[in-house]
Amino acid sequence: MRKKIFVLIIILMSISLVGIITVQVFWISNAIEIREKQFSHDVNYALARTNERLYKKDFVDFTVQFMDFFQNKKFAKQADFTKFVYEQINTSTNETFRFASSGVYEKTFYKGVNNFFKNDSILISSVSSKNDVYKVKNLTDNTELSKVNPVERFTFFNSLNEIEKMTLEDTYHNKVKSIESRLSIKSVKEIFSKELSNLGIQIDYDFGVFDKGLLTDIKTPRFKIAEENSFTAPLFTKDRHQNNYALQVAFPKKGHYIFSDIGLMFLLSIFFTIIIMVAFASSLYQMAKQKKISMIKTDFINNMTHEFKTPIATINLALDAIKNPVVIDDNEKVMKYVSMIKEENKRMHAQVENVLRISKLEKNQIEMDKVVVDFSEIVEDAISHTALLLKDKNGELQMHSHQTLSEGYGNEFHLTNVFVNIIENAIKYAENSPKIDIFIENTVKSLTVKIKDNGIGMSKAAQKQVFDKFYREQSGNVHDVKGHGLGLAYVKEIIDNHQGKVFVESEKGKGSVFTIILPLVS
Repeated sequence: MRKKIFVLIIILMSISLVGIITVQVFWISNAIEIREKQFSHDVNYALARTNERLYKKDFVDFTVQFMDFFQNKKFAKQADFTKFVYEQINTSTNETFRFASSGVYEKTFYKGVNNFFKNDSILISSVSSKNDVYKVKNLTDNTELSKVNPVERFTFFNSLNEIEKMTLEDTYHNKVKSIESRLSIKSVKEIFSKELSNLGIQIDYDFGVFDKGLLTDIKTPRFKIAEENSFTAPLFTKDRHQNNYALQVAFPKKGHYIFSDIGLMFLLSIFFTIIIMVAFASSLYQMAKQKKISMIKTDFINNMTHEFKTPIATINLALDAIKNPVVIDDNEKVMKYVSMIKEENKRMHAQVENVLRISKLEKNQIEMDKVVVDFSEIVEDAISHTALLLKDKNGELQMHSHQTLSEGYGNEFHLTNVFVNIIENAIKYAENSPKIDIFIENTVKSLTVKIKDNGIGMSKAAQKQVFDKFYREQSGNVHDVKGHGLGLAYVKEIIDNHQGKVFVESEKGKGSVFTIILPLVS
């Protein structure tokens, strides 16, 4: 994939992701704002309705005192009447009497009484009065008042005609009462809760009633002045005399309530946004990985081609030499060229085997029979395999063995190849004469083998990828050091298969230390 296309794809995907997240944030913020406005509107409406219902309830409770009076009086329907009401309390019996004085004013019109007065008319007016005394319910007697249930109260109130209601309303407004006698915690809570319920709001709240800015005893236990998420509305606004009553309601869990309505959509939005982000990051990772693999494979093919090209060229030259009439009769030279052909062929075969071995390991197709083996002996065997190569480079190898236990389950052939690979790398990547130190020590449960060299070392980035398939720190068609990036990948696969660990510590120009840890027989 070209670099420009890769960058363009990243930019487009980034813009899309940022756009999706921005839209989600805007939608969620807008939904919360709308919900808060709707909640405020509903609460204020419920407070206004509560004010009306509290006023009506108080007024109806007041009119209950006059049930006997209105149910027993008899007045002419067409007559105008005036009334004067005052009360007297009998302190000995704790009874209240209403003295009602009513006056009926009637007009009678006569026209053409006889022939003499046929063009005249006579208006006769009469005034009659009536005084009544009625025992009524005592406002201060809650027990007596509670005997009249709410249905009876409102039925009686609705049975009054408009003049009677107006008359009682005048009396009600002229009688100033304290807020404590007009309200109770129970009545406020019942009415306000019902109004909230009618609006579909189910939420805990606290409230307090204020009189001229001061908190009264009509409040819930947990109510606090100036609490957050509170709403205030005036009470008894229909009173003719000025008052400063107010009801303040606080919702401690307002945020949770508002969020709960859109919580599911909010969580789903976050969930799908995270999925998109993960998919985006995964796509970028896979694209970068594929690009890297593509580059590594290109390097591998270049290096592999060279690895095959050299022995093939050598074989061709040897065959041409053998065809020479002068050489073909010389058995010594023929055997020399045949030996060269055999060695180069063996070299190519070994490279093909390495590739096939890695492929089979990845597919779990290699038989890995494990028996109890001595890991120290395997290390010594690997040293003997590389002795000639080390001698050819004038190298030096020292073994420092401090183990007391070294037996574990393993496959001798593959473990030998593991140590041979690492020692060969230590020899190949030495700029001067290789110097290798092998340290072997053990704990109760594991054996540790450290192979230290004086080679060219590796960068921090290379240390993280050195066990990856096809990876070589030197990229491109570089052949100063033969290899194709499969040796250490093979090492990692074998050690992992033995439930062991392998890692490297290195510094550029100062060599590397490969550490292998293998479990011992318990």
